[in-house]
Amino acid sequence: MARLFGTDGVRGLANREVTPHLAMSLAQATAHVLGDGPRSEGRRPRAVLARDPRISGEFISAAVAAGLAGSGVDVLDAGVIPTPAAAFLIADIGADFGVMISASHNPAPDNGIKIFAAGGTKLPDEVEDRIEAAMRLAPLAPLAGEVGRIQRFADAEDRYVVHLIESMPARLDGLKVVLDCANGAAAGVSPEVFHLAGAEVVTIGNEPDGMNINDGVGSTHLGRLQEAVLAAGADAGIAHDGDADRCLAVDAAGAVVDGDRIMAILAKSMLDRGVLRERTLVTTVMSNIGLHRAMEDAGITVLQTRVGDRYVLEELGAKNLSLGGEQSGHVIMSDFATTGDGVLTGLHLMAEIARTGRSLAALAGDVPIYPQVLINVRDVDRARADDAGVLAAVAQAEEHLGASGRVLLRPSGTEQVVRVMVEASEPETARRVADSLAEVVRMRLALAPGA
Repeated sequence: MARLFGTDGVRGLANREVTPHLAMSLAQATAHVLGDGPRSEGRRPRAVLARDPRISGEFISAAVAAGLAGSGVDVLDAGVIPTPAAAFLIADIGADFGVMISASHNPAPDNGIKIFAAGGTKLPDEVEDRIEAAMRLAPLAPLAGEVGRIQRFADAEDRYVVHLIESMPARLDGLKVVLDCANGAAAGVSPEVFHLAGAEVVTIGNEPDGMNINDGVGSTHLGRLQEAVLAAGADAGIAHDGDADRCLAVDAAGAVVDGDRIMAILAKSMLDRGVLRERTLVTTVMSNIGLHRAMEDAGITVLQTRVGDRYVLEELGAKNLSLGGEQSGHVIMSDFATTGDGVLTGLHLMAEIARTGRSLAALAGDVPIYPQVLINVRDVDRARADDAGVLAAVAQAEEHLGASGRVLLRPSGTEQVVRVMVEASEPETARRVADSLAEVVRMRLALAPGA
């Protein structure tokens, strides 16, 4: 049987795969596993519950709340807030765990359930496996006054806003920013906090109706933000995704500033201010070679992890580091957050413009981005990605590129796909090498008929 938890919680088509029954069962199992410690101390477990504004979040969060309260867990319902806000609140009030209902950057018909441990941290695989196993147990069924209470977390957003403002190294007075809230969880909090920080704020994608989340707006659709920045004559644009754990940016001329460049800008700022611990940045293997070159020039060490923000988080925690993230815009500032936080990232990016007096284009221009070609080779046997012929072709390509490029060959974790990524100083070279390697993968790893 396939594992219930994916790389970021449980996710699928709402009311088909993520059903009220599944939500309640998962909540009851979570109460079994994460509520065991508090119960052994003679106290009732307490959990924070939150969601993004997609319509299915209403019945899914109701099912989660019922499953938790029916298992003897007190529930503080924070309503619609960003995922990183939920994680912050778990730590801020000392809750025993929390649940976020969101499918992040996915379209409105999807939804998901993310579970955070005490302190607002993501669960390790072994704890997720224990929760999945507990779904086969009889649910806890306390009686009378032992059942949990469900209460509104009245000052949830205010606590998060104060936290964000207090994190900032500089105010944003005199700056004009366009915020694309993806018709998602940031629609309320992001414009408010940027305004309180001193910026002149223009908003798009800030009218969620339950079905328009991520629909042509947000960090996966930057066209409207680029147009809005140019029309407003803004200094920059900030794009969130549906649950606001990502941030991508657009400079005053409409050029996209991706997660790699944002991380580089923040790393150099933190180094200059003496808060980049161990002079080290953590990224995944997908980060552009240009980021590595820029960090080397700045005297900053880059550590790489597997793809996935959870692995970046693990490395940050294991080595007590302060900054990491992904090219996609998940940026983790561990002094202020336990997960990627798009609003926090956007604030600190704008604060660096204010602190230095340099434009976003100038700051981003310090990071040369190498042309990158990614080919998903489908209908091949991903389990044989270490085939000798394939590895020989990769080695030959790496020798050809030398120090001016790199090759990454990565089997998909969910389907019969092998991803071929090539970076080079010239786009034609990257395309040529990627096409050649993809053809080798197709020939060497072709699935047998009927497989």
